[in-house]
Amino acid sequence: MKKNRIVMIAAGAVFVIAAVLSVLILRHSGGTVIEIVQDGAVLQTIDLSRTADQDIRIVSPDGTSYNIVSVRGGTVKVSEAGCPDQTCVHMGALKSENLPIVCLPNRLIVRFAED
Repeated sequence: MKKNRIVMIAAGAVFVIAAVLSVLILRHSGGTVIEIVQDGAVLQTIDLSRTADQDIRIVSPDGTSYNIVSVRGGTVKVSEAGCPDQTCVHMGALKSENLPIVCLPNRLIVRFAED
């Protein structure tokens, strides 16, 4: 009986810690300014609250691939990519300041701008 109680308490503690970390990592940013960064250089800064819907084509540093960054209705996402894994496309819209959209093959980051 004592072992079961310890296991239940440990499982509950792990669940609570995981929930708190999820909230911290996926916390929605209140910001509306995003940066498109490639190889550490800011290519473009966009205020989502003041920008019309648009698609921005970013070519990879070696010129062999690309990303399409789509701004729609105050949100931003990578809608298309020339890289093989498509991870950046599957990430969906940018939601959290702690979880940017990243395309490693094209060395691209879409993130909320720092204050």
